[in-house]
Formats: sequence, C-alpha cells, structure tokens
Amino acid sequence: MPAIEVLSAFADKIQQEPLSAEVSRHAKRALVDWYAAAYPGASDPAVAILRSLVLDEPACDAADLVAGGQATARSAALINGAAAHAAELDDSYRDAMYHPGAATIAAALAACQEQGLSGARLLKAIVTGYEVSTRIGVVLGRAHYQYWHSTGTVGTFGAAAAAGSAYGLNPAQFAHALGTAATFAAGLQQAFRSDSMSKPLHAARAAEAGVLAAKAARRGLTGAWDMLDGKGGLGQAMSDGPTWDGVGDTLGKDFHITRLTFKNHVGCGHTFAAIDAALALREGAGFKLGDASRIHVYTYRPALDIACYGKPASSNEARFSLRYVVAHALLHGSVRLNAYDDERVHDPVLGALIDRIDVHADPDIDAAFPANRSARIDIAFTSGERRTHFQANRKGDPEDPLSDAELESKFIELATPCLGAAAAKEKLAELWRIDQRADLRNMA
Repeated sequence: MPAIEVLSAFADKIQQEPLSAEVSRHAKRALVDWYAAAYPGASDPAVAILRSLVLDEPACDAADLVAGGQATARSAALINGAAAHAAELDDSYRDAMYHPGAATIAAALAACQEQGLSGARLLKAIVTGYEVSTRIGVVLGRAHYQYWHSTGTVGTFGAAAAAGSAYGLNPAQFAHALGTAATFAAGLQQAFRSDSMSKPLHAARAAEAGVLAAKAARRGLTGAWDMLDGKGGLGQAMSDGPTWDGVGDTLGKDFHITRLTFKNHVGCGHTFAAIDAALALREGAGFKLGDASRIHVYTYRPALDIACYGKPASSNEARFSLRYVVAHALLHGSVRLNAYDDERVHDPVLGALIDRIDVHADPDIDAAFPANRSARIDIAFTSGERRTHFQANRKGDPEDPLSDAELESKFIELATPCLGAAAAKEKLAELWRIDQRADLRNMA
C-alpha cells in the first residue's frame, strides 16, 4: 500500500471519532502557542509586504487575518502562515526537525473560517495535519534537513491534511491532496543562511499550497499516490531514499501533538539548549562574567550550520547566531524580542563578549540529534577556575515542557503589544474554550 494511502486512511478515520480529552488539550495548547507566535510576527516587514499584495483580492467567504482584516482562504493561510513563523516563536516537533504549527494551523483556520465551521472541527483539523505531516518529516529525516527547510516542505502536507479535514475530503480525495501537496513542497535553507526576508514565506507558501491542494482535490483534481515512495518521489528526490513501510504504524495510537516543543526563548530553536546552559551558569554562585577569559559552546552540527553568524550585522542575522544569543543570555539573563533591537545587536559590550566565544560540534551530542537537542558550555576564568554545564534538553521540550501557566504567560507577553492587555486576556480565554464555539468566523 503506498504511504499516501496509509496516511489518507488515517486522516479519514480520525474524522469519524471524537478526540480524547488529552489530545484535545494539546491541540488547544498548540493553538494558543500559534497565536502567541503570530501576533508579534504579524508586524514583520515580510508579512506587511504579503498583506499589501493580497488584500486587494475580493474576500468572498473570507477568513480572518491575525492582525486584522480579511482575505480569501488561500490568502489568509499565506499571510497567517508567514506571521506565525516570522518572529521565530513557533512550535516544533523535534524528531521531524519541523515547525508544524505555522502552516498547519494557518491552513486549518482559513478553511474552517471560510465555511463557518466549529471550534471542534478546527481542533480535529489541527490534529489531522500534525499527525500526518510529522510522520512524513520523521521518515525524510536528517538527510532531507541538510538542504531543505522542513517547515516549508513537510509543512505543505500538514496544511493539506488539515485543510482536507476541514473540507471533508474522503480517503481518495485526501490521497490526491497529499499527492499534489508533494509536488508543491519547497523551501531551501539558504534562505536563512543568508540575510533575507524569505524564511517566513516558506511557512506561508506551505499553508497556501495545502489549502489549494485540498480545494483542488475536493473539485476532482488528482495527484499521484506514489509521490512519497515512488522512484521519482519525495523520498528519492529530497532525502536519501528512506523506507516508508512503518509510516502509519502508530497513527491513532501515539499522538505526536502531545509531544511538541514550545519555544521558551526567541530565535532559532537550535540555539536554545546553549541558551539554557548559559542561563544556568549565570545563576551560579559567585559568577562574574567580566572574569571569563574564554567561553566554549559545544552542540550538534546543524546548530552550527544554521545558527552560523559570528558577529551579526542585523536583527535577522542575530536570530541565527549561536554566539550572539549565548552572549546575550550571559549578559542580560534572557533572549526575548528585545534581544534583536538594533541597539542590542550593535552593542559594543555584547560584541566584545562574542569575541570570547568559540563554538564546536561535539561528536556525542551530534550523534544524538535530532532525538535530543543538547549543548554544553565550558567557561574558563582568568583565575584558572573552570565552570561547565551540560544541558540535555531545552526548556519547552517534552522532557521539560512549558506548563499551561507558562504558555499563558508567553501568550500574554507577546499578544499584549498587538491587542492590548484586556483584549489579550480575553483572546486567551477564547482559545481555551475554542471547542465550545459553533462558528469560527470573525474571531481574529
């Protein structure tokens, strides 16, 4: 049976059964976190450009935009998908090296709002998109992640499956939608290994492409069912020819959405274990940063390849600079949105600290990637003293998850500048009771 057929059968089956209370709660957590990421991202320059391009389109059967306004379902998915990824605050599924929420929830919201569906239908669509896409990402693996940005590639399947759920596709239509999504899938890592505005467009296009693939399948457009495992399919073209035999083994039994990572810092998630290690060292008794002569950061190879900038020249480069975020954590005790203000990026004191930081790929830490995202920091002091901290997991990983209260605090911090304090609290309460809402229109 082709992998797409296995995944499509699950996508259809889950529509017929109620979600468990645990899975529903985790879907709500994902939704809260998605909005927390989208509100600050909505003011990103790339998102503003997208809004200016699409808002002139007629908004018949419209979906809501996070920062206000309405657009067609495809355009709303495009803009909201970009917003949810632009501020580098969106969730991830570690084993797939993939941020599922940005595109999946953007597509689910757009498709559900376009039709005036219920909050319960939205949660079902979200779960469907997460479960299907994360399994594709796991199979594609590290070989895929060497060049491709999984949020753009794998995210297309999350969006297609979520939209397919909302549009009520049957198993054959789900298969056709996933087949078409496979040929849409794109997004190159060079977009964020260089200073560009293109990275959030990966999530944007994935969300839009997923909605388009599902809409087209509903109208009768066919896609190749062997697009994942065929001789010229995704596995061969964009990975190392992995086996797809077990792709559906745990579907409906082990829900990946219950093991998401929610970001506890702002920036590239590959730097977060090092940030946590830096904060742990900073909190130690008698720690004097001014006496540190050399700081060594050890982590896995992709963290060095992706968070590659030494002394960043811009906010965008700073988000992808392992040295910068470690220095900022040591100096300021956090890495939040203000870490990327121009005055921080160009602070000579912070720059001098960066000059004392060296980064290394540790063979043991690298071998454990992607199942574990670890880092170790060793600090040598002028006195001859050395201090070290090994961070096995990131705060926010399944082993050390954000509590509901911590997730709420993140939401309020990030949504308040956009909505105002009272409206942010009201929005948060609305999201927690989303399954009680009969019609999702006009809820942005």
